[in-house]
Amino acid sequence: MLPVSQAEESHQRRLARNLNELLQELRVAQAGVQILFGFLLSIAFTGRYASADTFVRATHLVTILFAACSVAFMTAPAAWHRILFRRGRREDVIEVANRYAILGLGCLAVAMTGTILLLGEIIVGGWLAVALGAFAALLFGTLWFLLPWRERGRGSFTDDDEDAEDRLE
Repeated sequence: MLPVSQAEESHQRRLARNLNELLQELRVAQAGVQILFGFLLSIAFTGRYASADTFVRATHLVTILFAACSVAFMTAPAAWHRILFRRGRREDVIEVANRYAILGLGCLAVAMTGTILLLGEIIVGGWLAVALGAFAALLFGTLWFLLPWRERGRGSFTDDDEDAEDRLE
């Protein structure tokens, strides 16, 4: 058993590592969502957009709103970290940032699905566009949420395992 000061130091080191890993994951996702957001914004300024029907315009607007929400959720953890920096609130920042990251990924999945639906409607139209959108929703939902949450439910990794891993580092 570790003395209290070492155990606390280990806990603090683990929190710092968790926060750094989370922020790094968000940096990767942010680049993609920001590129997608820029692409979606540029569509409204094309000549073909002026003649787009209501379905395309509504899909475009909803998709942009979800992309914007994704940007908001994925950048919020950096703001939380900066505002609460050196206030002894790292654990709170990690908890909130984790929730925001998941919400941001959910919004990104909807935005990606909307983008595929939008492009499908422009390129092939009709039910095939809807099928492409449904496939995208199923793919993102399965890979990003269903499978990880299924694994999470198995509960094979505990905080004690992570503490042991910290002692080995």
